[in-house]
Amino acid sequence: MAASVSASNSILSPFPLQTLKKSATLPTLKWNPFHQSRISAPKMAYSGGYAGRGSAGSFRGSPLSVDYKTASGNGMISVDTCLVLPPPKTEKPRAIIEFLGGAFIGAVSHVTYSYLVELLAKEGFLVVLVPYRVTFNHEDAMREVYQRFNTCLDILLNSGLPDAKLAASQLVDLPVFSVGHSNGALLQVMVASYFSEKLPKANAVLSFNNKSAAEAVPNFEQFGPLMSQFMPMLEGTPGYSMASNLSGDALKMLSDAAGTIIPDNIDPELLASMAQFADQFPFVMNEVRQGVTEFRPTPAENRQRFRSSYNVKHTLLVKFSVDPIDETDILEETLKPRVQAIGGTLEKVQLSGNHLTPCAQDPSWQVGDQYTPVDAIAQGLKSASLSDTKTLAQTLSNWFRRLEA
Repeated sequence: MAASVSASNSILSPFPLQTLKKSATLPTLKWNPFHQSRISAPKMAYSGGYAGRGSAGSFRGSPLSVDYKTASGNGMISVDTCLVLPPPKTEKPRAIIEFLGGAFIGAVSHVTYSYLVELLAKEGFLVVLVPYRVTFNHEDAMREVYQRFNTCLDILLNSGLPDAKLAASQLVDLPVFSVGHSNGALLQVMVASYFSEKLPKANAVLSFNNKSAAEAVPNFEQFGPLMSQFMPMLEGTPGYSMASNLSGDALKMLSDAAGTIIPDNIDPELLASMAQFADQFPFVMNEVRQGVTEFRPTPAENRQRFRSSYNVKHTLLVKFSVDPIDETDILEETLKPRVQAIGGTLEKVQLSGNHLTPCAQDPSWQVGDQYTPVDAIAQGLKSASLSDTKTLAQTLSNWFRRLEA
């Protein structure tokens, strides 16, 4: 499978260009490490990559609870700790897609990947966005997303999605696929290597990355000891205590106090998403202060696990033309013998774009009274970037279509 597209390099930020309302009421947005999801409906599962009845299974670790009510304005529906974007028409979806975003931005995928997931929904997929908090312990994060997605899926298969006028009977027996980007791609491949049941029928792995901490964070060896010395002094300041416990209500209070400094048209969704994004940093910094020097499992341990235990039969590897941190080729060589052994298929495609192509947004460019060369350049860059993301969405849709029967 190949795609012939001209190279382009997106300069768009993964965050949308929006503005916020000073007077808007914001929800409290806090991570709760002690939250456990509970559902009273009989457990449902999917087997062999299809939704259906099965055993519930058990999970280790404590998932984190996030209030995602602020995302309802863009058509996404909160289901337990996940967000679900149904197809725009009230018809039976083609399939269910689990979506895992990259490090940090994966906690607010409804913002950072909004354009791509909307394109997938328009292709007829029901997309489940699974948030997770960044940690050096990738195994914990992997188990978290596995539990979160399956809990959400249980609810969908028992109760349907009433807000989208989708009955449970329309979702049962749909194929289940998975899309992961960057760190989300790593967690996606880890899930397929640690678990042997309740796995998707196919994985689409985008911009895979499995670098060591030293490679992922330049000068990390010096950064860790420095943080160990600096954090106790920082924690003693009043500002740190306030920032580490900042909630949506606190942000609203600060924005109200700012008065004329903050524009009237600031979007509360953006402010709430920024709070969820920033809320991960104290946790990561605390891990560094405690002496964490490497991801767990290590990259070498991951590769060994992938070689021996990867269990998803059909895998599409997607790399982009300009992506210096991509390790898709290494993953291909790692998975090839295992996929052959389980009678599966492994395909790789290179598309035009860069590491942030899946995060490209569709900002509105306001042209002035006269159309200038600056307007032409800005609109041209936007068009090229969005074209790459559209090509990505179409590639995924076409590949999944071959596996829907």
